[in-house]
Amino acid sequence: MSEYRDAAGKRLVDYPRPSVAVDTAVLTVPVEDELSVLQVRDAVDGDWRLPGTFVHEGERLADAVLRSLQAKAGVTGLAPQQLQVFDDPARDSRGWVMSVGHLDVVPFSSLSRGLDESQVRLMPVAAATGMVHGHDDIVAVAAARLRAAYEVAPDPWGLVAEPFTMTELRRVHEAVAGRALLPDSFRRAMMPMLLAAEGKRAEGPGKPAGVWRRLTETHPR
Repeated sequence: MSEYRDAAGKRLVDYPRPSVAVDTAVLTVPVEDELSVLQVRDAVDGDWRLPGTFVHEGERLADAVLRSLQAKAGVTGLAPQQLQVFDDPARDSRGWVMSVGHLDVVPFSSLSRGLDESQVRLMPVAAATGMVHGHDDIVAVAAARLRAAYEVAPDPWGLVAEPFTMTELRRVHEAVAGRALLPDSFRRAMMPMLLAAEGKRAEGPGKPAGVWRRLTETHPR
């Protein structure tokens, strides 16, 4: 078979190629806290950044993502989805590197177990700035994608366990949105997408609150 050449007579190897990396924004909401992102301490430079890696020859993107999460953060069992390709030629000081950003959103209880806090930490999204290699942009796009999903559906990523009270649901939506939400307006918006569950739950003084389940399934993991 003859070697491929394009209309200009060039081979594939005649064109400059960027390095390809994967970087993952793993988002969660710690109990009574803000929307936060998982950061890892770089083994060489010592700074905090997103878990990521260069894609090896013959490796699928999804496999590179899982490899980086396990090797850099000690986290397994996630199923990140592709977020966006970040292709600004000037985004990475090391050279021409395109990053395929990924996103996963997980309950705090399933993420916080067994983390080496000297190498892995959760940082509020609002404070996770100044990271190298354009990682701030990846977090910003990931948070915006998550917030858009939470504006139209009750906790679509399952950050709060079912059954939940309306207050518990609203608190996780407030954490994702980064602002307070009017209780009555929030309740009216969510009610058509919720199913009443059996039982009630005490939330301090006053009558116990009803509990609810989502009418639709959460994002698959």
